[in-house]
Amino acid sequence: MGLAVCLNHAVLRQRGGLIEWVPVALGLGIGLYFALRFEPSMPLLWVIAGLAVALIMGALWLGEVGAPMAMALALILIGLLLAAARAHYVAGPVLGFRYYGPIEGRVVGLDRSASDALRVTLDQVHLEDVVPWRTPLRVRVSLHGDPALGASPQPGMRVMTTGHLSPPSGPVEPGGFDFQRHAWFARLGAVGYTRVPFLVAAPASEGRAGLAIFRLRMAISAHIKTALPGDIGGFAAAVTTGDRSGIGQAALDNLRASNTAHLLAISGLHMGLLSGFIFGLLRIVLVLVPYTALHWPTRSIAAIGALAAATFYLALSGGNVATERAFIMVAVALVALLLHRRAISLRAVAIAATLVLCLRPEALLSPGFQMSFAATTALVAVFSALRDRSLKLGPRWAQGVVALIISSAVAGLATAPVGAAHFNTMASYGLLANLASVPLMGILVIPAAVLAALLVPFGLDWIGLELMGLGLAWILSVAEFIAALPGAQHHVMRPQSFVLPLITLGALSWLLWRGPERWLGPLICAGGFVAWQMAERPAVLIADTGGLVGILTQEGRALSRPRGAGFIARNWLENDGDGASQSQAAARWPPASAPARWTRGTVLSTTILHGTGKQAAESLASCRAGEILVVNLAPQKGWEVCTVFDLKRLRETGAVAYFVTPNGLIRRTVRDMTGTRLWSNWRD
Repeated sequence: MGLAVCLNHAVLRQRGGLIEWVPVALGLGIGLYFALRFEPSMPLLWVIAGLAVALIMGALWLGEVGAPMAMALALILIGLLLAAARAHYVAGPVLGFRYYGPIEGRVVGLDRSASDALRVTLDQVHLEDVVPWRTPLRVRVSLHGDPALGASPQPGMRVMTTGHLSPPSGPVEPGGFDFQRHAWFARLGAVGYTRVPFLVAAPASEGRAGLAIFRLRMAISAHIKTALPGDIGGFAAAVTTGDRSGIGQAALDNLRASNTAHLLAISGLHMGLLSGFIFGLLRIVLVLVPYTALHWPTRSIAAIGALAAATFYLALSGGNVATERAFIMVAVALVALLLHRRAISLRAVAIAATLVLCLRPEALLSPGFQMSFAATTALVAVFSALRDRSLKLGPRWAQGVVALIISSAVAGLATAPVGAAHFNTMASYGLLANLASVPLMGILVIPAAVLAALLVPFGLDWIGLELMGLGLAWILSVAEFIAALPGAQHHVMRPQSFVLPLITLGALSWLLWRGPERWLGPLICAGGFVAWQMAERPAVLIADTGGLVGILTQEGRALSRPRGAGFIARNWLENDGDGASQSQAAARWPPASAPARWTRGTVLSTTILHGTGKQAAESLASCRAGEILVVNLAPQKGWEVCTVFDLKRLRETGAVAYFVTPNGLIRRTVRDMTGTRLWSNWRD
């Protein structure tokens, strides 16, 4: 009875704040859907929907304690249903084989890959000898040839080339990032490359409104990059139109090393600065006119104008997930102003998160969503606490500086675990870099961009662009300086899949729960960090292509090849928290005698042999029981007594990992971890 009374009191204390837990419950359901190792059948989904309705109806008859619990369970089930509905809605054909031949389609996306190659996304795809019902809705082709040759792909243009396409690849190791899932929700049915220049099959047509906006974006981006050449112009184009294709890889690396790469993305910072500047500008203009100041609702008019500007910025930026999320958050705040409600509150953040999760449930898994809402929630909670306690941030002249320092520190601390978990690095001087860069975005860069837009009709937009360039040049120089400092980046090992959700739930419990139980939150967070430190990396990793093997040694991960499978090698080393290059990791491979064209490693008395190519396969006539053979071809006769991972078997299992346990080596495959889902492309 005592426990029941305590539970009643704990739930009753949450009255008035339960809406803040709505996105948390939805997120739990969405996370549950993606954690399943099987795809829920339609009858099962209908049963879950019926149970959710029953819980909602039951909540009407339950008391003040039972109703919130029933609604929480219902929201978890609704989250699962939303994710399943979205997964089926975006369904499309996935290429089931490696393709080489003519590729034709309409340009609907332009960006750059991590290797700085131009990437073109095509829809209305036509592939030679591939029937329409097996042709992907979209494909993405990287141009590895000279981009100056051939046609320059333009939005809406129908182009053709000859290239290689393959199905989206799975995780590079069990539990790793699932590109297949990411591609499924992006409706990418194949990815590949070409060394042949693009040819124009048909000029850009008017088409749908989305393509018209895309063409406008690219035209503005080209104009900006002409006025501001180099990385400065690429940076300016990125923060105005979302086009990052003009900024070089070296500048990107500097921004990432200094923890200022978030300034490239049109996120909450840019959307907030733009709408805030427009709101303040309109209100000042209206107040300067005595009649409008006395008779018009200036605050509401300014809020409507700021909302219109934010909507245009959303369309101009391409409407990606990060920008949609930022727009929703700003829109909620501006609508709150119209309704004379508090614009900045945890309730507003909860509403924004709920809308994003309902529209794009898959966003929950993206680092952008997690970092954005982590920073926003922490900032709103901290400044709300300061406001409620009437704490002053020093003398009036210093309050802006103190607020900036607090904002950068709080946002940095809130996003650090998310960034470290996803990107395996932490910027040592990120706070310093942001303090030197972020103020300039609000003081100079965003106002200058608005000024440039206002001066376009007069042909004087170059004034705003030049001012904008000065601010961006400073930010790039700060990033370059910080990135060159010793120890600017620390590499971090990838945590287990449950660690980040555990830390998040602990932090949310501390910030949102009312009552003494909230102090369990920091303990839960601490448990997550302890589990992170205790994480164990696989002793052996085998690539799903059969082209690379990595074994863990005292010096770090040793790789079987110094070249080839570079993307996989980089990800393995990053997940280990290892900053070595592939060639450095290959030098760690233990020197041991092996058959010609084979490399040999040993883990717990188990021998791993890796060979590539026909000559390697033909040079090994037999093997011994207990040995693990990895090849990127079909197995040969005489290998029956070994554990063989050939190309056919790896296509059935995905990448393979072996972990050291007291009972010896235990094998885990990608298929063991992910199961069979809509986006899986297993070949049985």
